[in-house]
Amino acid sequence: MRATVSLERTEWKTLNREATSLYEQGRYDRAEVVARKALSVAEQAAGPDHPAVATSLITLAALYKARGQYAQAEPLLKRSLAINEKVLGPDHPNVAVSLGNLAELYAAEGQYAQAETLMKRSLAIFEKALGPNHLYVATSLNNLAELYFVEGQYAQAEPLYKRALAISEKTLGPENPAVASSLSNLAVLYKTQGQYAQAEPLYMRALAIREKALGPEHPSVALNLNNLGALYMAQGRFAQSEPLFKRALTITEKNVGPAHPDVASNLNNLAELYRLQGRFAQAEPLFKRALAIREKALGPDHPSVAQSLNNLAVLYENQSQLAQAEPLLKRALAIREKNLGPNHPDVALNLENLADIYVKTDRQKDAKELESRAAAIRAIKR
Repeated sequence: MRATVSLERTEWKTLNREATSLYEQGRYDRAEVVARKALSVAEQAAGPDHPAVATSLITLAALYKARGQYAQAEPLLKRSLAINEKVLGPDHPNVAVSLGNLAELYAAEGQYAQAETLMKRSLAIFEKALGPNHLYVATSLNNLAELYFVEGQYAQAEPLYKRALAISEKTLGPENPAVASSLSNLAVLYKTQGQYAQAEPLYMRALAIREKALGPEHPSVALNLNNLGALYMAQGRFAQSEPLFKRALTITEKNVGPAHPDVASNLNNLAELYRLQGRFAQAEPLFKRALAIREKALGPDHPSVAQSLNNLAVLYENQSQLAQAEPLLKRALAIREKNLGPNHPDVALNLENLADIYVKTDRQKDAKELESRAAAIRAIKR
């Protein structure tokens, strides 16, 4: 019996790794099949309350979250948390991992208060169990800082990002790719506040680290190129931004293929650059291709599809093609209300954009209703 359990656990590890690899490739349907098999193997070999089961539940939940299926992900993450707390105790690092995953789901849904509580508890467990300078602590600090960033609480986010960066540099050395991630996080914070002079050297250093450590064609290099391109775009430095976006797109397509959701993100960046320059004819096919990729890879009701619909609608509004913009915004609004709930900040954004269309088509009463609803969402303390 002992040998059988060992064999099953080996199979479970293989399946779990395969599911993770498929997930990283964007092959979500196949990844789900493998992840479910891994979960079944773990349950049969070790019982329903084994930590391996908790790990499989997290893997499966990540797939649902990636596809915007938050309602399916939540019970899996809660079960994972319950298993780890029961078997390992409330202060075990695995409990902190489960807490962090559930918190990230709540953050994606706009449930910031719930997310913050779980993130703080996760951080406290890691600090107590592993010490204040462990890399898991740095990850938790980054996650909590990201939550504050999304909420616009920049003063709370900055010291957390800086502490995470210090831990990474001390533990891994200044040239490690993990340091590049912390540098980028801090740079995004500065960029959002218009502190471009502070953001640029951080982005540049992060890019140099990744190119040296990972090679010039690594997906993480593409991520940094996009970040730096976005910084230049925000400053109106369009001539510097465009080659960075194009190089990032080439790298991403080479690494994951032309139909991966990451390619859609790259296309969106380049299209947005063209839109801001008034190069509408060049922007439109890129926005449309990004939309098509997301619909096929993620399904027609994914929040990322809503983003693409919104962006394409804004492009049409810029060209006074209001009849084309309106149905896109309505569909984006429906997707976000369904997946994120009626009080998510992204819903407010869609309401405001749709209200703009109503104003321009002389439907003032309808516009005011949407603006009032958006304002009410913005006023909610999260």
